[in-house]
Amino acid sequence: MNSLDLALVGNGSIGALIDAQGAIAWCCFPRFDGDPVFCSLLAGDSPRGKPGAFTIELEGLVRTEQQYLPNTPILVTRCYDAKGGGVEITDFCPRYEKDAELICPELLVRQVRPIVGRPNIRVRVDPATDYGCAKRQHALGGGHISYAGEQALRLTTNAPTEAIVDRTLFHVHETITLMFGLDDPITGDVTSAGATMLERTTAYWRNWARSLQTPSEWRDAVIRAAITLELNVYEPTGAIIPAMTTSIPEAPNTARTWDYRYCWPRDAYFTADALSRLGETRTIERYLAFLLDVAAKTVDAHLVPIYTIDGGPIPTEHVAKCLPGYRGMGPVHVGNKASEQAQHDLYGEAVLTAAPLFLNSRPSQAGDESLLAKLERFGEHAARLYEVPDAGLWELRGAERVHTYSSIMCWAACDRLAKYADRLALANRAEYWRSLATSIHEVVSRRSWSVKLNAFTATMDGDSLDASLLLMPRLGFLEAKDPRFAGTVAAIEKQLKHGDFVYRYVERDDFGYPENAFLVCTFWYIEALAAMGGKRREEARVLFEKVLAARNPHGLLAEDLDPRTLEQWGNFPQTYCMAGVIDCALGLTETASN
Repeated sequence: MNSLDLALVGNGSIGALIDAQGAIAWCCFPRFDGDPVFCSLLAGDSPRGKPGAFTIELEGLVRTEQQYLPNTPILVTRCYDAKGGGVEITDFCPRYEKDAELICPELLVRQVRPIVGRPNIRVRVDPATDYGCAKRQHALGGGHISYAGEQALRLTTNAPTEAIVDRTLFHVHETITLMFGLDDPITGDVTSAGATMLERTTAYWRNWARSLQTPSEWRDAVIRAAITLELNVYEPTGAIIPAMTTSIPEAPNTARTWDYRYCWPRDAYFTADALSRLGETRTIERYLAFLLDVAAKTVDAHLVPIYTIDGGPIPTEHVAKCLPGYRGMGPVHVGNKASEQAQHDLYGEAVLTAAPLFLNSRPSQAGDESLLAKLERFGEHAARLYEVPDAGLWELRGAERVHTYSSIMCWAACDRLAKYADRLALANRAEYWRSLATSIHEVVSRRSWSVKLNAFTATMDGDSLDASLLLMPRLGFLEAKDPRFAGTVAAIEKQLKHGDFVYRYVERDDFGYPENAFLVCTFWYIEALAAMGGKRREEARVLFEKVLAARNPHGLLAEDLDPRTLEQWGNFPQTYCMAGVIDCALGLTETASN
């Protein structure tokens, strides 16, 4: 079994990863980038006995089966023992509307009910603190257990609390409800409260899924991807994270272990854009408000590569010394040094984020002159930086170069600002930005084109390739049928495609040579083939089915994939990849109708 055969439950305030036996493998409190209170995922090969566990163990367990309730992030795990007994565990985080307000408490609800025989279970709740360095002291109360710490926590339950503390078996003869969250009392009967929350949460997600404009083909895959993306949107602020985890390595025994629990404007754009393409515009409106807010706090709307989910600076990168790492493959990082880099593509993605507000008719808040003025500040940065070296979207730590993708994104900022101004009938502003876009396009077309390779290169005046160049038609920089794009695709196929999967690059970087495929690049390749049409579209369709087959049993994808074994690696679940599912399904549907 793949170690990343995990399911994600959440509600926009917290998120938890659950393994095939129904254990909470990873969960941070009281927010996505908080201290992991349940952290067995990174506790090495022998997590038993270490702090950071939340398990429900059926005595004599012989098999389990697991699935999401359709069109929800509510997970059901059924466990069976050798004597024919069994229990059903339902895991969810409440999310529902009440009095026109979206309710998303920092609360994990676990329901256990007997389904056959006379099952006995043992419940272990051992929340950690300080990234697994210490267990929290507990205190028993009436129907609850409190856990001390900088952020006090509480388990409220109708199960015998003494048995939980002593980790002894007890018989399940009725539904057991376990509510874990902040140290606040739960009013009323816990089982009734849990049942009501489950009913409302189920209804909320099914209504949300029905509101999406999904293709008829691959509908289930698209809905699962959309739900997963929505779970990575931090409801209190609108920030979007790339993944719930830190430091799952990109490949076995590599030093490439990074903390992804923060907001990258680049990744956030791809997530918000994918949801917007399905008609879910609330996310893009709220994320854009977050981005404009952090920019407004600077003198000149300067953006940095990474923010905390409340818009502040992230922690200085350091190692969590008490966590051995995924399968013992550390180090486990907190914070991310890439926050200190120059990444000039950010301004393009910031401007592109607003496209649905200006160019579509669906959003509740259409773009206006005030919004355009704020976005133009990003455009001025883009126009100034398009030929200035940076770390690029792959966040290379060794040296800065003029990355073609960054330059194209700077062009995209100016190009879209011209289109937004056109939509608002601001002829002078449109002409100003169109002129800048034309100038940048000419420079990139000249300096990033290699006659020798018959392809665009990763950097200006360079000779290496980069899979992000596959996005040129999507960004509008080139038509998909342009011979220069065909040449670029052919060069990428020759150098970066290994079997069915595309690597982001193959040259040596700060940590050696990449070992696994960066999965989103394969999605970009599928999109490119679909846009090229003809036989290439059929190739795209076949490859898309292969990539979908590589998802875990819950329809989720990590950041990286071993092209030989199809084992998933990297932080999980990765929003880039889940957005890729949506973008490819829509791209193949659109090209089929043309």
